[in-house]
Amino acid sequence: MSMQLGLDGMPARLVRVTPSRLATWEDCRRRYRLTYLDRPAPPRGGARAASTLGAVVHNALHAVFGEPPARRSGARAAVEVDRRWSSEGFRDDEQAAVHRERARAWVADYVERHAVPDAPEPMGEVVGLERWLSAPAGAMVAEGRADRLDQRGGEVVVVDYKTGRRVPDADDARRSPALALYALAARRTLRRPCHRVELHHLPSGTVAAADHDDAGLAAHRERAEATAVALGAAADALEEDPRRAEDLFPPAPGPRCGACDVRRHCPEGRAAAPAEPAWSGLAP
Repeated sequence: MSMQLGLDGMPARLVRVTPSRLATWEDCRRRYRLTYLDRPAPPRGGARAASTLGAVVHNALHAVFGEPPARRSGARAAVEVDRRWSSEGFRDDEQAAVHRERARAWVADYVERHAVPDAPEPMGEVVGLERWLSAPAGAMVAEGRADRLDQRGGEVVVVDYKTGRRVPDADDARRSPALALYALAARRTLRRPCHRVELHHLPSGTVAAADHDDAGLAAHRERAEATAVALGAAADALEEDPRRAEDLFPPAPGPRCGACDVRRHCPEGRAAAPAEPAWSGLAP
């Protein structure tokens, strides 16, 4: 357990957080408890097609970028999609086949534009793939696994792949708490400057980028630290008195509850929205 000195001179626990933990807490505290604290963990919903598709694309790109540039190609990328394909969460074989071909085209085009020798839009030298990053920051230890870290002009760039329906823009990249925490952790882990963060949207072929200054990263860190302190205090209070679970971790019902993977354990969520089919998050 990570420690630091508290105000009274006694060791104070550093709260270990990931971007996913922070986002879940901000979204719904009941879901946070059910996902991260309750033991044994309650059963969760089945696979969702959009998540399956995203995982396949991420894994295929990981395999391709793990090879030297001379061995990368769009055709190789498409084969990696086939090797890693899963139909979990799709409505039927026909729907799965359509999205499998889409994923093949996405990764093939992406690799040909960015990753092969003489690529028209090269992304620099890859210095980290699915790299685990961890760095203490005030009262928290920020951790997470970055999709890719590139080195360009002596600086590290954080790259995050996206496969969702919505096309992200520069504001999304700038506002992303996850990318900011990865940039902070990359600085400490790799001991190199890191200001630029990018969202690479495979379906549209776009790159949404933002260049953080130190003040912007500091603001992200302060917000994340405040959230980490709050969720850590709630977890400690729950451990002291499990009867306070509903008080400490109330639900936040809304339309998104239709796709929540713990909705079976949340009457308020089930009342807020009907269950969405497992393939509802796919692009038309």
